Amino acid sequence: MLFSNPSKIQSLYLPLSFLPSHFQILVLYRNFLTKIPSPSNPITSSSEKPPKSNLFNSLTTSPINHSDYLPSTVHETLTCYENDWKLALEFFNWVEMNCSFQHTTQTFNKIIDIVGKVFEFDIAWMMIERMRKNKYTFPDHVTFRIMFKRYVSAHLVKEAIHTFDKLVEYNLRDETSFSNLVDALCEYKHVIEAEELCFKNALDGNNDWLVGFNVESTKICNMILRGWFKMQWWRKCKEFWDAMDRMGVQKDFYSYSIYMDIQCKSGKPWKAVKLYKEMKKKRIQLDVVAYNTVIRAIGTSEGVDMAVSLYKEMIELGCEPNVVTFNTILKQLCENGRYKEAHKLLNLMTKKRCDPNTATYSPCFYVPFEI
Repeated sequence: MLFSNPSKIQSLYLPLSFLPSHFQILVLYRNFLTKIPSPSNPITSSSEKPPKSNLFNSLTTSPINHSDYLPSTVHETLTCYENDWKLALEFFNWVEMNCSFQHTTQTFNKIIDIVGKVFEFDIAWMMIERMRKNKYTFPDHVTFRIMFKRYVSAHLVKEAIHTFDKLVEYNLRDETSFSNLVDALCEYKHVIEAEELCFKNALDGNNDWLVGFNVESTKICNMILRGWFKMQWWRKCKEFWDAMDRMGVQKDFYSYSIYMDIQCKSGKPWKAVKLYKEMKKKRIQLDVVAYNTVIRAIGTSEGVDMAVSLYKEMIELGCEPNVVTFNTILKQLCENGRYKEAHKLLNLMTKKRCDPNTATYSPCFYVPFEI
């Protein structure tokens, strides 16, 4: 084997780029932990013992330069430290100083996400400034999407909105950033603030702040609808769904998918079926996730036979079922005492190379001798 005797390759220069990515990550991870000095900074204490000879030692004793470590390797190594922001930050600086690694926008975004996760926003802004001063990197939409999410997750809504205002300096105060801000507010259950941000200022006549932004776009409205869904405020979901019609918002596939899920979760599966029929009339094509919602709804409201019929329909239309599809029908068959059909469905899953999971077998535990 090539690496069967590491001692024989101690003097061999093997660029790290020749190694598989997971080996590169291990080498980089180990180098940082042991603080092996690079040739550009060879100072080391005479009292320090050299590392024991092994594969990684022999491969990392050769000169290190920035081309040896791919940005994806550094990014993945940062991921190893994402639960220890201080160590992640130390590694981020170490790989730049000791390995002459040129950080990319992606690696900067990763460290910003890590420090933002623990609400170290001053450090996050320092990193953004470093990006701006670096000729190879510049803050992008992902950078500030991270900042929005981290601010809102800390319930610092004003700071998130202020950050959006500052995007003029980065030439990023646009529709994409506005969508990212609204999405962050809805994701972390600040839907009231999101709705006020989009609609209250316009109603009050204070819409200068939003000039150039289509706050009544389908995308923005879908985010707010999904936000009310996450909060399980069913009445607000209904009110906003009706408001979309009054505003003349063109409802799309995602609008219907979200609202069908709302109807199912709020205990009104028959209304989800009605929405499905409305989608068919409008010739809106469903994906497997939407079909799964309707199969669950129609099975509950109209019986498992209708769910099976819908399953056959999706197959005919070229929409491949997934494990959730099978699990939904399997559960409904077992609940109706149709265990032999459930057993056939399990066999069909295997034939279609759809691996069962824990949820697949849960209904079977109630009838261990029949399935």
